[in-house]
Amino acid sequence: MRASTICGSDIRAIYREHLGTGAEAYQGVIAGHEPSGEVVATGPGTQRLAAGDRVVVYHICGCGQCDECRRGYEIGCHQPARAAYGWQRDGGHAPYLLAEERSCLRLPDELSFIDGACVACGFGTAYEALLRAQVSGNDRLLVTGLGPVGLAVAMLGRAMGATTVVGTDPSAERRALGKELGLLDHALDADEAGLGQLRDLADGQGYEVTIDCSGSAAARVTALENTRDWGRCVYVGEGGRVDFEVSRVLIHRQLTLHGSWVTSVGHMEQLLDRLVRWNLRPQRVVTDRFPLENAAEAYQLADSGSAGKVAIVFD
Repeated sequence: MRASTICGSDIRAIYREHLGTGAEAYQGVIAGHEPSGEVVATGPGTQRLAAGDRVVVYHICGCGQCDECRRGYEIGCHQPARAAYGWQRDGGHAPYLLAEERSCLRLPDELSFIDGACVACGFGTAYEALLRAQVSGNDRLLVTGLGPVGLAVAMLGRAMGATTVVGTDPSAERRALGKELGLLDHALDADEAGLGQLRDLADGQGYEVTIDCSGSAAARVTALENTRDWGRCVYVGEGGRVDFEVSRVLIHRQLTLHGSWVTSVGHMEQLLDRLVRWNLRPQRVVTDRFPLENAAEAYQLADSGSAGKVAIVFD
């Protein structure tokens, strides 16, 4: 391992909730599902990789045979053999990781290991949501929730052509970070005053694309309410519930609402190529780096909800 970042899912479902069922059934393994590192040895039958190769690990290893796996969406595998790194099999918060060759994607020389770790889940998730919404130069983009995934959506959305990028979050630190990094045209508080400005910033019409990265019920409704008629909204933030007036908010305004979960192996590989073309560095959203021996402090900071991306780095 060279870098392994901490994800909001780790905080929600392992650090706090300790879920034991479903796709997030944490099995007491080494955590860390955003690994990036260097191949030090290969096993029998390895065909594509060799010692010294720099790789990003797609963090779900499915059965390899079902429809979801064959499409590259091993995240969606429903077979008992499915095991996610850091959830049901050992992850990246350790000096070494045993990975399947098909889970490993080559990390371009232009990108750092921290860039790679960011792509392994957070930026991959953001990219998939933007692809699902078909973001282009025709669109204004609203991001609700400016944690690491929200910042990734803002960065990539701009590169994919979004003409205006607006974000909302109750955390002043995260709003300030989004502005400081130059990712947002406007960063608004999620209070009544801030939300009152959203329509005005979109000429009173709403945003062609909205993406919720918070998992907050209120923010999910904000995203839908501020989607322009015939627009596209994507829910990325996990957990919780949401309640809204289906006819008024969704049906009568002809909206398309997507649920988007991580990404495919192919799209993650595509993103690594695009980052080089776009000259983007995901590590810009990393605000804090810790050695492995200070992992407890790293998790506490990530749990505070005030930092950007938190990374564990190795010599």
